[in-house]
Amino acid sequence: MITLHALLQAANPQLPPGGSGVFVIATVIKMVIVFTVYMIGVALLTLAERKISAWIQDRHGPNRVGPHGIGQPFADGLKNFMKEETYPEAAYKPLFILAPILSFIPALTTWCVIPFGAPLPTRWGRIDLVVADLPVGFLFILAVSSLGVYGIVLAGWASNNKYALLGGLRSSAQMISYEISLGMSTIPVLLLAGNVTLNSIVKQQAYGGWNVVNLTLAFFIFMVAAFAETNRLPFDLPEAESELIAGYHTEYSAMKFSLFFIAEYANMVTASALMVTLFFGGWDVPFTGRDNIGPYSGWLTLLSVLIFVAKLLFFLFFFMWIRWTLPRFRYDQLMSLGWKIMLPLALAYIIIIAGVILILESAGIGPGAMYSSIMGVVNVVLVMTVFTILDHGRIISPAYGRLDQARVAKLRRISSRSPLATGTTAP
Repeated sequence: MITLHALLQAANPQLPPGGSGVFVIATVIKMVIVFTVYMIGVALLTLAERKISAWIQDRHGPNRVGPHGIGQPFADGLKNFMKEETYPEAAYKPLFILAPILSFIPALTTWCVIPFGAPLPTRWGRIDLVVADLPVGFLFILAVSSLGVYGIVLAGWASNNKYALLGGLRSSAQMISYEISLGMSTIPVLLLAGNVTLNSIVKQQAYGGWNVVNLTLAFFIFMVAAFAETNRLPFDLPEAESELIAGYHTEYSAMKFSLFFIAEYANMVTASALMVTLFFGGWDVPFTGRDNIGPYSGWLTLLSVLIFVAKLLFFLFFFMWIRWTLPRFRYDQLMSLGWKIMLPLALAYIIIIAGVILILESAGIGPGAMYSSIMGVVNVVLVMTVFTILDHGRIISPAYGRLDQARVAKLRRISSRSPLATGTTAP
């Protein structure tokens, strides 16, 4: 009969004999700390969004509740808890209540397999700074995060409102379209690492360089798909207030309404953490190998956590910066970019990178300076080729139209000869 200790040791090979109690206690402590910090951080991101938008638009932002407006998120939360819950008469209440929960829980759950620091040495043994170091951690993230679309679809359908239904359909089509590109863009990362465990991907970057240097196109595809998956500008068509009132959450109020926004910010944090882990070295401390192979120390672990948090905050700022900088795409442009550009590009990139890796292995060139140099040269050639061909104002430009260039030139000649263009008036 398999014992509990055997199962725990299979899940965590570093578990010392007889240390199942320490493992369970450490896991519970990590769960409480990580998810408490996560929830407080998501609440503070709403304040950061307002402050950054105010800074970009040259205004003050929230500054009345607490010093520098620090209490504004807590005031908003209190208001949402105290507001009256309203249920549309025609709504299907069981799914109407379940939808916000289904949107939020997947974003929260994916954090359990993301490593956020170097191992911590203790008197009871080594403790990995990840809630659950699953052997298939990255596949777990793809599987769980894809469940969030069910909450959005159910919210639109269960509301029995045509605007909410349109928002839900738009969002589900968008998320499914870009989720394929997002998953495909990570395959080159897994090919280089040779493993789907996120800690292994971090350690591979510690010795082979950040993946963003060797796999720039994969990072670009992943980043664009992450913006679309989180419904952030310029991909916020499901919540287009000017077109669909408020999208799939039109009929929601009080805390259920807030759960959709909390889920959006939680997805932002998860997407930023994945970009840091897959392409920017994760928690790795540069210029030293002690955080990967030991001997470990508490100060080194703390430094690795601070490095991870700094990278994470940069990408969260980038999400907000893009929101207040770029205009919204049209829906046909959004879908065209996903299916006609991102997906073929991701598939072609997988084939090219797999071919280069196979050629290098056949030539007997293993990971090292020569391997990284060749991958870097291939990456530069691919980046220059793709970004030269990709956009000349005709593929993803917001001003792109369906007319050919000859027709546009003819219309411009006609308009230039008009009385209004020449400044003359009819007699």
